[in-house]
Amino acid sequence: MNKKQTLLTLTLNGETLCVPEGITVAAALSLSGQDGCRFSVSGQLRAPFCGMGICQECRVTVDGLRRLACQTLCQSGMHIERTENE
Repeated sequence: MNKKQTLLTLTLNGETLCVPEGITVAAALSLSGQDGCRFSVSGQLRAPFCGMGICQECRVTVDGLRRLACQTLCQSGMHIERTENE
């Protein structure tokens, strides 16, 4: 018996995105086709690297607070913004 998958609606840089329940923000970024999380001081787009919160490459702003995308589960209505110049 197949369980119906629940989708969550969130906002990524002002665009609406529907993602499966239970995934991280890093996974949602990857599913969006825009897996970059932040821009470095030199302007390079950075993406999740370690996937376990050690490298800090996946820093994003979620509902106004700084978070690690790989350690943050998606919630319906969440507003995610890429972090710039860090």
